[in-house]
Amino acid sequence: MKWITGIIALVLMATLTSCDESLVDSGTQTFPDMAWPGDDEAVFEITPPDTLNTYDINIRLRNNANYAYKNLWLITQMKFPQGKIVTDTLEYDMANAQGEFLGSGQDVVENKLGYRKEFRFRESGTYQLSLQQAMRKSGSATPLEQLEGVLDVGYTIEKEITDGSK
Repeated sequence: MKWITGIIALVLMATLTSCDESLVDSGTQTFPDMAWPGDDEAVFEITPPDTLNTYDINIRLRNNANYAYKNLWLITQMKFPQGKIVTDTLEYDMANAQGEFLGSGQDVVENKLGYRKEFRFRESGTYQLSLQQAMRKSGSATPLEQLEGVLDVGYTIEKEITDGSK
């Protein structure tokens, strides 16, 4: 009976690891209180696989039903190895007009938000990606102290696989 359990575990592990052949790198910061503090910047060190190929960089965010907004505002910053810094303020739709979340899942919603498409890491060395929520209540200039309902935030780097699909 133990060998059947072992075979099932082995098949499950092989299935899970082969599900996303395009995934090159990822990182996640978890928020234990299920809220993203306004002054908490998620910072990730990225060592690119090469300087020749292009990759898609996505932001991943998981939220629950306590997320009360239709959108998400983020301030992103990419620091290049030789000192260049690119800062963006980005807005993402998180729910449709009926208030239904756009990501996948029920109790926990997984969102894959496009950040850089066909990005080439032209400089060798370590890049730094920082993400900070920039949400405010409607009509207020004061940032939210806590963005409720956010479980974690992170990034993925994905490459094209040989048949041209992702």
